[in-house]
Amino acid sequence: MLFSINPENPHQRLIERVVDILKAGGLIAYPTDTYYGIGCDIMNKRAIEKIYQLKQRNKNQPFSFICADLKNISRYAKVSNYAYKTMRRLLPGPYTFILTGSKLVPKIMLTKRKTAGIRVPANNICHALVESLGNPIISTSATLPDGEVFHDASLIHDHFGPRLDAVIDGGPVAGMPSSVVSLEDDVPEIIREGLGDVSLL
Repeated sequence: MLFSINPENPHQRLIERVVDILKAGGLIAYPTDTYYGIGCDIMNKRAIEKIYQLKQRNKNQPFSFICADLKNISRYAKVSNYAYKTMRRLLPGPYTFILTGSKLVPKIMLTKRKTAGIRVPANNICHALVESLGNPIISTSATLPDGEVFHDASLIHDHFGPRLDAVIDGGPVAGMPSSVVSLEDDVPEIIREGLGDVSLL
């Protein structure tokens, strides 16, 4: 099912329809401030396993997930004063922060070191979905196994077909990855340089 949602002012009725799909364990594709993402409710283990199959990904490589805001992040990760101040300057934006996960995060979403990748994209559709669902949403880019990126929602819809329960067309996206920054032990480590400006760290 293809939903066209205004990225500036997402229509709440359409957001609620997509959230109902997430609550039922569905997989969705949605726009972010970097790529189109594929996601599900992080509290639904069966849906997470379906995304691993879809992406042909090893379970030793957990997916990152989207939170609504900084307050929301502190429920799902251990956030020091330093990490809070750093993220407050940069979020929402095209960054993935590696933090130690809290007990609320399902084990399947954590690395062996108990860390998780957390995003707060500068995208109103993402924000509305997480707010309405009440849980974070998995965030993995809508790509083919060879790394080819889809920039267009209708192409994602055509390619994945019934393997996705909903595709949100929120217009064009940047088509570049987020910058990945570890904030473990209050020492910023640039894991990947992407769209977010890492010179600010």
